[in-house]
Amino acid sequence: MNKRIAVLPGDGIGPEIVAGAVRILQTIETLYGHQFELTYADIGGCATDKTGTPLPNETITICKNSDAILLGAVGGPKWDSLPVEKRPEQGLLKIRKALNLFANLRPTTCYESLADSSPLKKDIIEGVDLIVVRELTGGIYFGTPSERREIGGKPGAVDTLQYKNEEIERVIEKAFEVAKTRSKKITSVDKANVLETSRVWREIANQVAEKYPDVLLEHMLVDNAAMQLIRNPKQFDVIVTENMFGDILSDEASVLTGSLGMLASSSLSEEGPYLYEPIHGSAPDIAGENIANPLATILSTSMMLRLSFQLDKEATVIEEAVNNVLNKGYRTRDILSPNCKIVSTNEMVEAVNKEIFELVASTHAI
Repeated sequence: MNKRIAVLPGDGIGPEIVAGAVRILQTIETLYGHQFELTYADIGGCATDKTGTPLPNETITICKNSDAILLGAVGGPKWDSLPVEKRPEQGLLKIRKALNLFANLRPTTCYESLADSSPLKKDIIEGVDLIVVRELTGGIYFGTPSERREIGGKPGAVDTLQYKNEEIERVIEKAFEVAKTRSKKITSVDKANVLETSRVWREIANQVAEKYPDVLLEHMLVDNAAMQLIRNPKQFDVIVTENMFGDILSDEASVLTGSLGMLASSSLSEEGPYLYEPIHGSAPDIAGENIANPLATILSTSMMLRLSFQLDKEATVIEEAVNNVLNKGYRTRDILSPNCKIVSTNEMVEAVNKEIFELVASTHAI
């Protein structure tokens, strides 16, 4: 199989963790006879430094001409004083709009070997396997106007939360399709007791549910959902929600695993390439120290192989390798546990790489 992948390392630890994921992709190439053509491009603060914009047109073109996109992370205090339009985070918002990446899938799986890394009790998190489907191109992050101005003659600011019916419908449809492949249960999260957009969201969710009679739909207010994620996370299978709620809840869900460094994500479009990235940030305080956790980015590549290229066998081998490495006690600093082996970013990548070779050799999985 020949596929083109746009690689956007970004800022902070982005280049380190992306390099690790590329190493794993190269191993998959070797073992399974695929060819991945990698084209590198800039996004975020590094792009602003080079071109004056966090998302150059060249990057958009490279992404649109690719079969999938692998992104590291963007941001850092270096760029905090810049005008909003030049800040690294605008690169993320703009690429989502440019590629129409309307649905973000963020799975949370609790590894048994990492149970001690979670701040929650083991009996609460054991067996947790959920996925947050987050609407990604609408809501308050994209509402207009978004500006500072006088309100009632006094200084203030305005952000607008707005959704078109079709934006809500397509992400809920995607969530139902995901639920069909899992336990056939969806929790739609909103704030329908306060927000008109949430009341429309709930109405459309009920309408879509009629087309999926085998999938159970429940509604939950966002404040209750935030509590239930900590109190009883095993009740959830697929959570679907709007942009800001999804951002907050999926980060909260990362607590269940003990570290943001374990969570992969994929952003889907109706047409065109999907984008894959870890959900953690750029961690500029540890950039260049070779201690960042590369596993979320490596797991993002397994999502890429499965969702964009339909390479289920190859994706499964990566996931099993990660699990085996964790079971053997390898840990980066963010997932420390008793009697573990503290390893660097590069050492963790090589440990996963070695496991992949051993799994393929033992099972003849090619």
